[in-house]
Amino acid sequence: MTSTARAAQQADPADPPPASGRVARRLADRIRPGLPDLGICLGLLLIAGWVMHGLWPSPTGRVLGLNPEDQTLYEWFLAVDSRILHGDFSLLTDRLNAPDGVNLMANTTVIALGALFSPVTLLFGAPVTFALLATLTLGGTAVAFYLLFRRVLRASRLAAAIGGGFCGFAPGMISQNNSHLHMTALWLVPVLVWAVIGIVRAADPEDPVNAGRDGRRGWRRIIVFGVVLAVTVTIQVFIGEEVLFLSALTLVIMTLVYAGAQPALARRVLGGAAAGLGIAVGLSVLALAYPLWFQFKGPQSVPNGVFSPHFFSADLASFKTVSPLSLFGRDEAARLSTGPAEYNTFLGWPLILVAIGCAAWLIRRPLVLACTIAAVVMAVLSLGPQIVVDGVRTSVWGPYRLLLGLPVVDGALPMRFALALIPLIATVLVVAIDAARKLDWQPGRILVPALVAIALLPLFPKPLPAVDRAPVPEFISGGHWRECVSPGGVMIPVPPATPKEPWPMRWSAAADAAFAIPEGFFIAPYGADGTASMGTYSQPTSVLFKQAATEGVVPGIGDFQRAQAREDFAFWKAECVVLADGTVNEATLRTTLEQLLGPGKRIADVTTWKVG
Repeated sequence: MTSTARAAQQADPADPPPASGRVARRLADRIRPGLPDLGICLGLLLIAGWVMHGLWPSPTGRVLGLNPEDQTLYEWFLAVDSRILHGDFSLLTDRLNAPDGVNLMANTTVIALGALFSPVTLLFGAPVTFALLATLTLGGTAVAFYLLFRRVLRASRLAAAIGGGFCGFAPGMISQNNSHLHMTALWLVPVLVWAVIGIVRAADPEDPVNAGRDGRRGWRRIIVFGVVLAVTVTIQVFIGEEVLFLSALTLVIMTLVYAGAQPALARRVLGGAAAGLGIAVGLSVLALAYPLWFQFKGPQSVPNGVFSPHFFSADLASFKTVSPLSLFGRDEAARLSTGPAEYNTFLGWPLILVAIGCAAWLIRRPLVLACTIAAVVMAVLSLGPQIVVDGVRTSVWGPYRLLLGLPVVDGALPMRFALALIPLIATVLVVAIDAARKLDWQPGRILVPALVAIALLPLFPKPLPAVDRAPVPEFISGGHWRECVSPGGVMIPVPPATPKEPWPMRWSAAADAAFAIPEGFFIAPYGADGTASMGTYSQPTSVLFKQAATEGVVPGIGDFQRAQAREDFAFWKAECVVLADGTVNEATLRTTLEQLLGPGKRIADVTTWKVG
């Protein structure tokens, strides 16, 4: 047989492909349908990278320009969270506010995120982890809601992409992403919704998913979804309790409305759904009993929220305004909010009108009705206890007044209730876009998606501004701090960290919180009668340092001040005091320290004084 004949015989199409080829073909057949979804998800992640690209050239040398204080705080949180890899599972950290410490559950410490990304923190530093999380909170939220709309609502890719994109990049999300990782890491909210819907569907004997299955199979699914819901709730508590509270409140409102619109369904699923939710509640209570006790009754716990609901209320005029962080936004609109991290209600007239139009068109659908009423309730509550219009506080009381002083509720800022509108509006838009595809009127199939796109275009986000920041002293980054303070010991940066100027907390974060510092930026019970405060009161020597730093004048130093310094250092259990080169009013601070403690010792780019 010639070589040509042999080749023809080998290439005979009638021959079956080898086993490896069949496996590869089956694998390709399974993957191919999901490639468009994968492409959309990657696109959403790329948008998130573009929004946060200002941090990426140098995460350690760049900071979000609109909220650098909170970024410093969250970098410190991530550094402390990473100590879980060192076996530190304590909910009270002694690495800040020495010697009293800080209750991690009473602060928004994103413990679950910090623990999950602790390898990144220990390998590359907390600023890299922060930049990564600030990007993934947006992109991951968009992807999670896209998958929810695709898998649960069975929405088209176009509708799901628009809905998921709005959930990830709405003005409120972009604004909160100015360092509020606990408010923008919404990856688990779609999982929570999916679990609740799974319980309801499993409890409904008439649901198509239960066709051909016996009752035991339905109860197994109820139990499984109940466990999933419990796990989701538990993890979300360690990411952001405020998000969990807002999600739960929104779902309760939607459930009541949906049950009223579908009484037959409510009667069918009542027993099974109650059992599934009971399982979720029971397991959650078991898992969270100690952490929640520690949060509200443990050391350094607080009995109330630290922020005033009267101050953090949404301005009614802000709803019709486009956010300054959006494509068509103007800087002067910022006056309608408390700061650049709270543009929660800046939806703009175009989106409000389109959302109202879509809701009115589809209001007979129970899902749209539930979303609409929940959105109205949450929007009204966001106005706070007293209505503000265009910067003017009126005499009209808002419904939120009825919630004043309620436990847990007072820990949530009223204006953040409006963040619940984002997924609610997104759901209405998704349903409307898909409903338009089935219209007999051909122009309507194009008109609805076009109007939605026009309404959302002005809200497309700008990149968040980032600016350069001073490097951490080489004394810290090079590990020279070990010559001054032992691991776990207390170092006194001069001047000490405060809520308004928390910059020395970067030193601790850069050292993976291996040493402690006094005072700082945190929530603790130092207000009147043990109420919540931001930070703590300053010791006299701390006041002395801050006075020299701000006024640029050496304060009077005598025997009394030296004795007071010794007393304060003993209270803090301090081992050394550190003044970094380049500190504002460095010469004044150096003279002050020398008059208190005598000559210092140079180590790398700082001057140190041993005090313990």
